[in-house]
Amino acid sequence: MKKKTWIIAIAAGAATAALLAWAFAPRPLGVEVAAVTEGPFETSIEEDGKTRLRDRYVVAAPLAGTLARIALREGDAIESGAPLATITPVLPAMLDERTRREQQLRVEIAQAQVQRVAARIEGAKVTLAQARNEQQRSEQLARQGFVAPTRLETERLAVQAAQKDLEAATEEGHIAAHEVEQARAALLALTRPGGRGFEVRAPVAGRVLKVAQASEGPVALGTPLLELGDTARLEVVAELLTADALRAQPGSPVRIERWGGDGTLEGRVRAVEPAAFTKISALGVEEQRVRVLIDLTSPAEQWRALGDGFRVGVRIVTRSLPKVVKAPVSAVFPRPEGGSAVFVVEGGRARLVPVTLGARNGQEAWIESGVAPGAQVIVYPPAATRDGLRVKPRQV
Repeated sequence: MKKKTWIIAIAAGAATAALLAWAFAPRPLGVEVAAVTEGPFETSIEEDGKTRLRDRYVVAAPLAGTLARIALREGDAIESGAPLATITPVLPAMLDERTRREQQLRVEIAQAQVQRVAARIEGAKVTLAQARNEQQRSEQLARQGFVAPTRLETERLAVQAAQKDLEAATEEGHIAAHEVEQARAALLALTRPGGRGFEVRAPVAGRVLKVAQASEGPVALGTPLLELGDTARLEVVAELLTADALRAQPGSPVRIERWGGDGTLEGRVRAVEPAAFTKISALGVEEQRVRVLIDLTSPAEQWRALGDGFRVGVRIVTRSLPKVVKAPVSAVFPRPEGGSAVFVVEGGRARLVPVTLGARNGQEAWIESGVAPGAQVIVYPPAATRDGLRVKPRQV
């Protein structure tokens, strides 16, 4: 065979071998990557909640008689002291001493309630003054660097809570005074035969929530007539698992979502009720839950359309850090020997890097050590991914 033929044969064989080696060589594994970033990080508890009025008032008949037809309807706005209903007393032929004494006792009980509320108002004023003094002292120490910012924020929240308690006690004082007036007027109507109808007036300003009896007819003493409430004083109630409720401390910020309007409303945890209750889940499992009470802090104009009993979604922030190293939670996986790790893409290859996690939420993982900001990590690593494997990244 000629030399030239040998050279051509050898070249063809080498080309064929190279082609076969290229065809059967392992291809780089296609993976999705995302960058490790630095920024704020939050952990939260998500649950469904329900709005409710902070205070509801059931207006009952202060005396027995004939009720005139009530013209008010659900949703009507009323002012404090506005007439709600008129009752014409039905007086017996002879008013016995027992009936008169019962009505006098109602007046005395209402007066005692006024005194009790007055004492609570004074106590709330003292508590508010103490909270303000503590806040001023903490502000002075904070300017000198002796008090942490978290302590100062706690003192400010204590002042706000004391102010709210004073406002609630003052409102109770107005209601107690109204009860005294109603009891006295009922006693006067009962002991004054032939008098005109007795007017039942609103104890607070708000809206009519329910009309229990709209038609004219006889009513007994204590019969519910209407239910009133101020829809501008709403709160949100969320029923959390007891394990989650331990992390929802009073003062924690709350994001209120899925409420039917645009954007997200802001709120703050006011209190966690001390008693839990058993609730059956949709899967038939018994759960111990506790109610968490949330105040709306967004301007009232944003949530004016909300009413009593509306369903909302709440996200209670349990931890908030201004600046941490974080990666997508889908990039972190557990190691068989313990701990967590990520695959970092370096030079076209996947490198297994152990990491220390601080916390994680539904989207991000806080990485305390292991990788630096800017590193490219593989998200949802395929089962074939291993240390040193050639990969072909594509950005998420």
